[in-house]
Formats: sequence, C-alpha cells, structure tokens
Amino acid sequence: MTKHCLHELSLDEMQGAMDKIDIPPCPSTVTAVMTEAQKDAPDINVLSRVIAGDVGMSAFALKLANSTLFRRGAATDNVGQAIARLGTRNIICIVVAVALRNSMAHALPADFLDRFWSRSNGMALASGMVARKLRGIPADLAYTYGLFHDAAIPVMMRRFPDYAEVFDAAREQGKELPEVEDDRYHCSHAVVGALLARNWGLPKPLADAICFHHEADAYEMGADVLAAESLGLIAVTHVAERLMADLGVARDDDGGAFFDRAVAYLGLDEDDLLDLREDLSEALNG
Repeated sequence: MTKHCLHELSLDEMQGAMDKIDIPPCPSTVTAVMTEAQKDAPDINVLSRVIAGDVGMSAFALKLANSTLFRRGAATDNVGQAIARLGTRNIICIVVAVALRNSMAHALPADFLDRFWSRSNGMALASGMVARKLRGIPADLAYTYGLFHDAAIPVMMRRFPDYAEVFDAAREQGKELPEVEDDRYHCSHAVVGALLARNWGLPKPLADAICFHHEADAYEMGADVLAAESLGLIAVTHVAERLMADLGVARDDDGGAFFDRAVAYLGLDEDDLLDLREDLSEALNG
C-alpha cells in the first residue's frame, strides 16, 4: 500500500511530487472549457466553438456521441449534432481526453501511447456503462475517471528512464504498482495523477478517487477520508477492469483483488455482470 494517499495530500507532499515530476500544465482549451462549464448557465455555443475548432476534438466528439454509452437514435456525422447530444458535461470529457493525449504525443513512443490510450478509452467506455446501470454515479464522471485514472503512467514514464522496467517488475512480482513506484521514486502514479487532475481543474471526488484507487483498504475507509462519490468511481472501475480482462482486451493488473468488494459495494449480481459483459462486448466490437 502506498502511504501517500492515506490522508488529504499536504502542501509538502504535493510540492515534493511536483519537484520530482514535470506535471503537464493545464492547456488553455481545458481552462476555457472548465471556466465556461462551471458557470450557472454555460453557453453551449462557446463550448462548441472550442470543439469545432480542433480536428482531434471534433473526431472524438463524433466517436463518443455515436458510442453505445451516449448514442440516442441514428448515428451522426455532424459535429454540432454530436455536441448537442453529448451536452455540457460530456464536452469536458472530450476536451480533457484530447488535451491529455496531445500533452504526451511527442514525449513517448507512438506504439506505447497507442496501446495506452486504446486501453484508457476502453476503460472509460466500460466504466461509463457500469455507472449507467447504477444510481448515484454519473456515467459521464465515471467515463472521465476511467479515462484519467491511470493518466500519470505516461507522465512517470516520460520522467524516469527506467520506469518501464519498474512497471514490468510490479506485474511480474504480483505487487501493487504504487508500492514499487514509491520504493524507487518516493512518489506514485496515483499521487501524480491526483495532482494532475487537480491542476487541470477536474472535480475533487475524481482526483481523490485517482489518489486512492490502488489502496487495499479503500472500501473500509470512512467518509471523512474517502467520500462515497469517490469510492463509487473506484468500484465502477474495478468492475470495468475485470470485464475488460474477461473479454481479453486488457489485463486485470490487480488480479481481481478488488473485484468482489467492488461488486458487493455496488450491489451487482451475476445477471447484472452478464448483461454488462455482453453490452461491453457489443460496444467494443461494434
């Protein structure tokens, strides 16, 4: 268990992590969208102009709007229709996803980034689909969390030349990745990911969920340490990881250690899991 996330991160811990890691600054597009989206009456036209002015964001908007998670009715190839279908909160997903990928684009090998973002996109879709089956966990927030929860892994890899070896060693030894990271670097991708989320203005429950998502006792923590909204996001993604592994499109690096607790916490039964597995298989192969 990595020690850094057992409490609210102190200023010293945040500064220590930022001294070790070059955390990507929040892009101006993300700042602009966050500022507008947080207004009492956000202007969808302002948000739409940001998306429409960027080819990558436009393509992602169309892909997301036509996905199983958000599609309503016929598919669309019109960016304006896609944006209207997605709504304000999902526009944030698009801007953050594309900006995050762009921030790493020239720093790491293209084949690694392609595999990483393919897995992240699959996890985001799976997390959103699990959340949609439940009450109290917004599908759009679960989607963003699934996309973002391991986003600091490329940041760590960019900073530390031997990070790939550490990553592989954790898998081979059956250890939690943050534990191995903390031994070697005195920080972990969970802490760095939480700081990245805060730096980019993402909601606090999402940042806290990133910070705690590898903690073995997350489900036993009180609400004063980890809010129910954050724990719900963690649980949704633990289930999504198993579903992705069952379908052979991703590894469950926790070895299913958290799966039973996540299922119990969310109140899912075997029929629910079967339905989710079938829906996710259709979505990934559609």
